[in-house]
Amino acid sequence: MKSHGNLDPIVLALVQNRLDHISRQMGWVMTRTARSPIFSQSHDFSCFIADPDGTLVSQADGIPIHTGGGGFAVRALLRDFADDIDDGDVFILNDPYTAGGNHLPDWVIARPVFVGDRLIAFACNRAHQADIGGGAAGTYNSEAREIFHEGIRLPVMKLIAKGDTHQDIWRLLMINTRTAEALDGDLRAMIGSTKIGADRIAALVEELGPAQYRDYFEGILEHADRSFRRCVAAMPDGDYRAEEAIDNDCFEPLADSIRVRLGIKGEALEVDFTGTAPQVQGFKNSSVANTWSAVYMALASYFDPDLPRNEGTFRTVTITAPEGTIINARPPAAMTMNTVFVAHEIVHAIWKTLNQAVPERSCAGWSKSIHGTTSGRQGEESPFVMYHWNGAPGGGAVEGRDGFNQIGHLIALGGLVLPNVETYEQLYPVRFHRQEFRTDAAGPGAYRGGTGAHFEVEINVAAEYAFRGEGLYNTSCFGVGGGAAGEAGDMKLAFHSGGSEQPPKYAVRHYEPLTLTATSPGGGGWGEPTSRDPQRVLRDVRDGVVSQAAAETTYGVILNDDGKSVNETATAALRAN
Repeated sequence: MKSHGNLDPIVLALVQNRLDHISRQMGWVMTRTARSPIFSQSHDFSCFIADPDGTLVSQADGIPIHTGGGGFAVRALLRDFADDIDDGDVFILNDPYTAGGNHLPDWVIARPVFVGDRLIAFACNRAHQADIGGGAAGTYNSEAREIFHEGIRLPVMKLIAKGDTHQDIWRLLMINTRTAEALDGDLRAMIGSTKIGADRIAALVEELGPAQYRDYFEGILEHADRSFRRCVAAMPDGDYRAEEAIDNDCFEPLADSIRVRLGIKGEALEVDFTGTAPQVQGFKNSSVANTWSAVYMALASYFDPDLPRNEGTFRTVTITAPEGTIINARPPAAMTMNTVFVAHEIVHAIWKTLNQAVPERSCAGWSKSIHGTTSGRQGEESPFVMYHWNGAPGGGAVEGRDGFNQIGHLIALGGLVLPNVETYEQLYPVRFHRQEFRTDAAGPGAYRGGTGAHFEVEINVAAEYAFRGEGLYNTSCFGVGGGAAGEAGDMKLAFHSGGSEQPPKYAVRHYEPLTLTATSPGGGGWGEPTSRDPQRVLRDVRDGVVSQAAAETTYGVILNDDGKSVNETATAALRAN
């Protein structure tokens, strides 16, 4: 391979920053122009840039599980249209088996970028559509047993050819959704975002010179490779093994696991899933692109935040994912839940191995989400699909920082934004009665886990509910270094006509108006609870997230009678015992 070590390092850093900024600009365009709240508020999309060979060089904006496998999508495009890519083309795809997709709701818009007649890059946007048909509104069919139950499948298709939209394909997409007006606007926002990205990438390449820009792109990838090799080399050689349990297949209880061996030798790292559970009948099976992305995310998130985020970072990583398992399923296995579960389990299993190899960087587990979707109609108006993001769980703690009290899925690492409840009340036939952090639900530790949330929402119309509550009823995180797991989640439905019900983790149900009350699970704690700074415990008590009783029994902290200060003498005596 040609060495690129003689490139000006300052220019190299500027090129990486420019590419990352372009990725963010695409995201800003998407946020401001998309119609669906899932994009304009929650940011359930990701923008990324690939070189002309389909290798990711920037994934600076969005959700890690979307972007880490983005190269699979672009390489599928190059495979299918190698001799038929022109300036002004725009491609669309989603299929996890044939098009490098992770799951069907995440549609990729990929725009080739040209300077003159030379293909120089791809500007891409992967976005989770509000509805793509299938057996349940809102993209998540909890009763799916094969991919054909989950919505429209898109191979790599040329949606726009040399600037002209293929209206037949557009109409095909519009009649395969329950929310056509929203999808029409969202697709245009995706296309517009990639146009902005393509224009700015072309301008950057013209500044660098079409003959030299590839050296800088490759230099970026080489720098990332060297950076992660240093991380691997700093870890002790050895084989580290861990498991993350899978307790259901969406229909029945299941006692199996994601099993991983992390092999470290010098600068090389192997991730081997041999022995992992076979693929299941529910929709939690993972595609290759999704599994690779989850592995990359688990590794990248464990080390310093300035570690580059592109495919060069993982050149030293070898992944073994046996076909026919839940992390590399054969068709026609259902897959829509895979970006959340089993991606969450993959990340947890790898973090557990890294906790063994590098205990000083150990991270406690994040709890799993409990929120599904509600869909219906408001009178004669268009259908609505509402995501219950308000049931987001608590995050896990690390040394020096408590877990986030409430945050989107682990696989978003904070990139998923929880929506404003007042806005939801304007958009949907709902009213929120409660939204607050839980008390005594966080995993105890020197740094405690996130608290999770207690919320209550009234849905005032008959509607369909797609439940997908992996974090319900059972502990779904872990503590480290003496820390403990957070409390499990819970949910109850109270019908306006009378009676109540506790829903299953996974199901599709139709109900009359009701009130949904839920408590999302708390995250795992880090370190011994009795070593927590008493002033932090006092603050938690005053904030209402730890009770005064738990302050004493769990953390060994006794407060004075006014509850506003620590009784230092009594606390020292209690902790000494």
